[in-house]
Parts: sequence; structure tokens; C-alpha cells
Amino acid sequence: MGDVGKKFEELVEIVEKLRAPDGCPWDREQTNQSLLPYFIEEVYELIESVDEENWDTVKEELGDLLLHVVFQASIGEDEGKFKLADSLTNVNEKLVRRHPHVFGDAKADAAFHAKQNWEAQKHKEKGRKSRLDGVPKNLPALVRAQRLQQKASYAGFDWDEVEQVWDKVHEEIQELKDAQSNEAKDHIAEEIGDVLFAVVNLARYLDIPAEDALRKTNQKFTSRFSKVEEGIKAQGKELEDVTLEEMDAIWEMAKKIK
Repeated sequence: MGDVGKKFEELVEIVEKLRAPDGCPWDREQTNQSLLPYFIEEVYELIESVDEENWDTVKEELGDLLLHVVFQASIGEDEGKFKLADSLTNVNEKLVRRHPHVFGDAKADAAFHAKQNWEAQKHKEKGRKSRLDGVPKNLPALVRAQRLQQKASYAGFDWDEVEQVWDKVHEEIQELKDAQSNEAKDHIAEEIGDVLFAVVNLARYLDIPAEDALRKTNQKFTSRFSKVEEGIKAQGKELEDVTLEEMDAIWEMAKKIK
């Protein structure tokens, strides 16, 4: 840990030098707000690297995220808002406080109970009115849906059996079909939302991150459709020149290629 501490201190010193009066003009003009788009980009680059299991890139992206943490704290300190040490103190104390089953006398026989302890302690600390409070509204919709469902589950609002979750999925799909038959656009949109929410809840119940699952399916679709385009091009044709059946034949071939 000593080496890690020294390298972290070195990172802090480098950022301070970059933001000094004789440092980098770009770094000096940044604000907490202006850095956010770059921070979000770095997070998604990390996600992509983990998905690809490219651990050299994961290592690099984690370093970039640490840079943003230090950068944000440096700006906060320069403007007299807070210090990096304050952030470290807060997270250290919070980790101990919210893990009474590790640092106290509480019991947690499984991961669910551990997270339940965390959520209950967090709700108490924040003085929130609802157990659903605290889930950022700007999260991607699938992520937010799953976090809302998780919070409700930790509060005891959950199905007992997975078959009950499946029943809800089928129920919402049938309601969507009924709405489509009535051709009421607003009602159809509402029911599509309900179907998506129910499927996310199934993913949550099965301990599958819905956002991750859909992101990987998007990647799979992109890869397979590229194979369709390549196959058609190899035939000397354009997409507009072939039938759906011809495209589907190449698609099925692409599905067999891992």
C-alpha cells in the first residue's frame, strides 16, 4: 500500500502543477461542470474495456478515472469548497458506518442482507422520506428502473417466486397487445414502458444487470448486421438489391459464428 500511496500523492502533485499559474492553460480554465462530459466518456470507455475483458485497457481507464477524481477535488479545493482529504474521510467513515455486519455487531448471512443493511443505514443517514429517494433521475432508464426495483426489494416489496415475476411480464405483454388493438398511441407507449419495466424486474430478480444485457445485445446485433452487409457486398450487391429472405439467410449464418 505504501507504493500505491506514493503514486497517488504523485498524481495529486501533478494535477496541482498543471493547474498552477504557470501550468497548462486548458487545465487551469476547467470547472467542475466542464469536466463532466469527459468524465462520463471515461466511464463508458471503462465499461467497454470490461465488456471486452481487455485488462490492459481497464488498467488505463481506471487511471483516467482517478485523474478525474483528483481533478474535481483540486478545483473544489482551489475554490474553497472542499478538500480531497474531506472526500476520503467521508468515504472511509461511510464504508465503516454502512457495514455494521463487518465493523459492528449486525448480522448479514448473504449479499442481499448486507445490501439491505446498507440501504437502511443510508436512508436513516440522509433523512429521506421515501426508500426510493436518491436514485438520480438522469441515470439511463434501464439502470434507474433496476435501482428503483432494488430499493423497493430491500424494503421488503418483492415477489416470493420467480414465476410471479414471469406472470407479471406476460400480463404486461397482453395489456400491450390489447392497447395496440385499440390503436391508442399514448396508451401503447405507456404499456411498452410497463413491459420494459417488467422485463427489467425479471432481470433484477435473476441478478442480471438489464443495462449490461441490452448493451451486449446491441453489440451482438451490430456485429451480426455487419456480417450481413459484408455478405451482400461479397455478392457484388447493395442492401437495396436483396430481399429480406436473402439477408435473413446471411444473418442465420452469422448467428452460428461466435
